[in-house]
Amino acid sequence: MARVARIEKTGGPEVIQWVDVDLPDPGPGEVRMRNTAVGLNYIDTYFRSGLYPSPLPAGLGSEAAGVIVAVGPGVEGFAAGDRVGTFGPSRGAYATERNLPAAGLIPLPDSVDDRTAAALLLKGCTTEFLVERCAKVQPGQAVLVHAAAGGVGHLLVGWLKAIGATVIGTVSTDEKAAQAKAAGADHVLNYKQVDVAQQVRALTEGKGVPVVLDGIGKTTWEVSLAAAARRGLIVSYGNAGGAVDGVGLGILASKGSLFVTRPTLFDYYAEAGERRQGTARLFEMLARGAIMPEIGQTFALEDAAAAHRALEAGETRGSTVLLP
Repeated sequence: MARVARIEKTGGPEVIQWVDVDLPDPGPGEVRMRNTAVGLNYIDTYFRSGLYPSPLPAGLGSEAAGVIVAVGPGVEGFAAGDRVGTFGPSRGAYATERNLPAAGLIPLPDSVDDRTAAALLLKGCTTEFLVERCAKVQPGQAVLVHAAAGGVGHLLVGWLKAIGATVIGTVSTDEKAAQAKAAGADHVLNYKQVDVAQQVRALTEGKGVPVVLDGIGKTTWEVSLAAAARRGLIVSYGNAGGAVDGVGLGILASKGSLFVTRPTLFDYYAEAGERRQGTARLFEMLARGAIMPEIGQTFALEDAAAAHRALEAGETRGSTVLLP
């Protein structure tokens, strides 16, 4: 029997229920994976709350590390006993065991332990595509990173510094400012204490930044517009502060002919080759010490509701891992 999280309706963390499931044998192209560590991500709260619609009932979570315990017909390249990780696109990682497509698995190097993998895969691959394939940041460019001490934010800071960018990070507390500086940020702005856009202009000789990486959304949208340089790019990749909506294209012209994109991970990891190249680059950056996933806290897997509450209240730091 597997213990599996289910939501029958959308809403607050209280809608997460735990049920016993008798798993069938893995089907064609599937494996059964026993989870040893599960990653918590903000996107999990979007599906739980209904911000991202999904058929119900539904599982939760897309990121986990563990071991294969059974292999279905037609699976090649994986065997029982292999250490693997996954970051989706299939959901249902909040479980002790589950069947999932082998195509969604990543072999884990011996140098990467299970907790690190669960804290890193989705956020790290998000970092990879944002910096290198979406924004295409170049050495010497200045980049504004909102929530620079968050799960993705501190990885962005380290990655950007490793490729030679100048990083300006925003945070909400002095403690998070110290964390962002430790990750390598050149300048850290507490948005509760200063006018971020004004300070960004001051740091860039009035020009603004050519790239803004904004995982907050609605509450930082105006700041991002005001901080971007002429012909700059705003990459709005998250909704922690609400979804950006009602945007008139004319604002982009008035702010300096700006570019805006709202990317999602699996449009950049759609093909097997993209997944292989992206994860190889991720493990390379980890091995060279450019990034280091900070596991700020762990929760028992079945305490996922409490973990969601802490995440949404801004009470977590770095990455959060759920342990079966």
